[in-house]
Amino acid sequence: MLDDVSIPLLPVRLPQPAPVGHPPALIQAWFDHIVDAVVPTADGSLPTARRAADAYARRAKADNTRRAYRAGVRAWCDWCDRHTLPCLPGRAVDVVAFLAAERGRGLSVNTIDLRRSAIRYLHYVAGLPVPTAEAQVTETLAGIHREAADHGQVPVQKLAATASILHEILALIPDDLAGLRDRALILVGFAGALRRSELAAIRVEHCTSRERGISLTLPRSKSERAGKAVTVALPYGTTSLCPVRALRRWQEAAGISEGALFRRLYLPPTRHERGAGARPGLVVGFEALDPGSIARILKRRAAAAGFDPELVSGHSLKRGALTTGMERGVHPTRLKQLGRHRSYAVLDTYLALGDPFEGHPLNGVI
Repeated sequence: MLDDVSIPLLPVRLPQPAPVGHPPALIQAWFDHIVDAVVPTADGSLPTARRAADAYARRAKADNTRRAYRAGVRAWCDWCDRHTLPCLPGRAVDVVAFLAAERGRGLSVNTIDLRRSAIRYLHYVAGLPVPTAEAQVTETLAGIHREAADHGQVPVQKLAATASILHEILALIPDDLAGLRDRALILVGFAGALRRSELAAIRVEHCTSRERGISLTLPRSKSERAGKAVTVALPYGTTSLCPVRALRRWQEAAGISEGALFRRLYLPPTRHERGAGARPGLVVGFEALDPGSIARILKRRAAAAGFDPELVSGHSLKRGALTTGMERGVHPTRLKQLGRHRSYAVLDTYLALGDPFEGHPLNGVI
C-alpha cells in the first residue's frame, strides 16, 4: 500500500510510469520531477534513450510555462486531497468544481485558464484521457469569462512604451552608473522588442559589432520552440533613443568586457561610522539581473516620469516597439518579424491600437 508514503521518503529517481490512483502528494511530486526532468547521460541503452526523449519533450515548454503548470497541478492536487477526490485521473465533474472554487476565492480568469491548462498537461504527460476537453469544462470556463466581463473584470492592457513615452521616461534618468545601465536596458529592450527574460540572459559574447549596429544573438527565445538561436538587429540611431550608443556607454562605465551584460549594482560594505567619511559609490556586480528585477526597474523609471507603475510590465517595451512600428505604417509582416511571433493573432495582442477614429480604415472614403 502507498497511502502512507510521505514526500521525504520518495526515492531520488521517481518512477517514470504515472502514479495513477496514488495519493495527491505523490502525484504532485511525480509531476514536478517529470516537468523538470534532467536529460540523462547517454549509455547506449533503449530505456535511457526513451527517458532522454521524454526530458527533451518537457524542455520544449518555456520556464515560465512550466512554473505555472507546477503551481496549477499543486493547487489541483491539494484541492483533491482536501475533498478526498481522485486527481489522476481526474474527472470533468471535479475539474469544473475546482475551477469554480478557484474563481470563488478571487483568482483572475487568466489564472483559471492556466489551472485548466495545467490539469490538461498533467493528464497528457501521464498518457491519460484529458478531462478538461469535455464540454462541461468548456462551458464552465466560458461562464467564468462572461461573469468576469459582466463585472468589468477585463484584462488590464499594459502600457505600450512607445517612442514618445520613452523620451519622457529617459529624460529623467541621470547619467550615473545606475542610470546608464537602466537607459541601455530600456533602449536595447525597445529596439529589439525583447522580453524581460531575454534581456536578463544577454551576455557580452552574444553581441557582435556590425557596420550598422549590433547583431544580438539570443540562444533561447520563447517564440523559437525548436531551440534555435535567434538573431536580433540593434541598429545605430540618430536620436537619443539609439540603443547601440547607450549600450556602449554602460559597458565603458561599468568596465564590462565579458559575461553578463546587465548586472546588479550594490553598495559595498563599509566600516565608516555615521557621518564619518564619504559614502561609498555603487559597485558593479558579476551576477546578471533577473527578469523580476528588470520589471521593477521599468516600473520605477516609469513612475518617476509620472506614469502609473501598475500599467507597466516586462512586456511594455515589446508592446511599445511594435506599436511604434505600426504607427509609422510598417507592414505587419515586418512587425511580426521584429516581435518574433509565430502568428498574426499573437502579434495583435501586443499592439496598442490607439484612437479607433483616427486610424479608421475607411477615413477619406466614407
